[in-house]
Amino acid sequence: MKHISILVPKGDAILSSIVGPYKILMATNRFLQQVGGATGNFFDIHLVGIDPDSSLYDGAFSIHCDSTLNTVEKTDLIIIPALRPDNLIEDMEKNDPYISWIVKQRIHHNAEVASMCIGAFILAQTGLVNGKQCATHWAAMDLFRQLFPEVHLVSNKVVTEEDGIYTSGGAYSFLNLMLHLVEKYCGRGAAVYISKFFEIDIDRDNQHQFAIFQGQKDHEDEAIRQAQLYIEGNIPSKISVEALAEKFAISRRNFVRRFKKATQNTPSQYIQRVKIEAAKRNLETTQQNINEVMFLVGYSDEKAFRTIFKKHVGLSPVAYKAKYNRGRVHFETLSSW
Repeated sequence: MKHISILVPKGDAILSSIVGPYKILMATNRFLQQVGGATGNFFDIHLVGIDPDSSLYDGAFSIHCDSTLNTVEKTDLIIIPALRPDNLIEDMEKNDPYISWIVKQRIHHNAEVASMCIGAFILAQTGLVNGKQCATHWAAMDLFRQLFPEVHLVSNKVVTEEDGIYTSGGAYSFLNLMLHLVEKYCGRGAAVYISKFFEIDIDRDNQHQFAIFQGQKDHEDEAIRQAQLYIEGNIPSKISVEALAEKFAISRRNFVRRFKKATQNTPSQYIQRVKIEAAKRNLETTQQNINEVMFLVGYSDEKAFRTIFKKHVGLSPVAYKAKYNRGRVHFETLSSW
């Protein structure tokens, strides 16, 4: 039997990332009993809080925790649910008591730890992922990099695993993390059954196609901010790094250094990402063919365009258009990020 501690964070936690893992682990217990012939529960599941009761979504929901930090002496797996973005920094402080408890369970009892979406911010505070891979919601990546530069943040993966520490990308990708854990602990057959029972796309491993690139402008370098705006306002143009540096009267070497520091991208990477984001919008909202879209965003080499598009999106332009061109859809990134 594995003791599972699903944390119930204080503040604005995401209810689905608490209830979802609970339901999946309970269903796995039933599967192992009914199909596998197991007696008793394989997963001993507990909701662990700082306090016995937690209120979520401005009091709309409440959760009663069967355990608190001071009652759990040893656990095998700690699941850190997602926090809502609205008051992230404040909520991280509210959940500070979890940090030393997680570290203690990891060091003294070799507990494994799994974070979901923005739960990665709590995990990163422990220091357990310093130098290790970690995933989080694509819209929170810039803030994560600022707060935890020593963590190896990966932008493409839906699930990461390294030395008994697991993380997942944004929102409902925690479902894929749960399938990963079920497979690791109970085998492929159990994971396939759970994926079918809950209708989860098993083995989804890339979150690039869901990302909406919003150039990081929350910095103090005004010249670089103006360079970003120039790039975004001249998408069809072929813009060289040398021309940008000259336009803003900065040496090339210094321009590249300052640009990378401010935006977390080199100028060339930023130009590529802006063009690909524009291409995605066109593929989503128009009936233009791939070559028309390619020329609109400043590419003339079809092979190069397809290669760069797939690198950043995880799908080919044709596959992306087929998947997302279903009428005009307007996306807005939450201002809370």
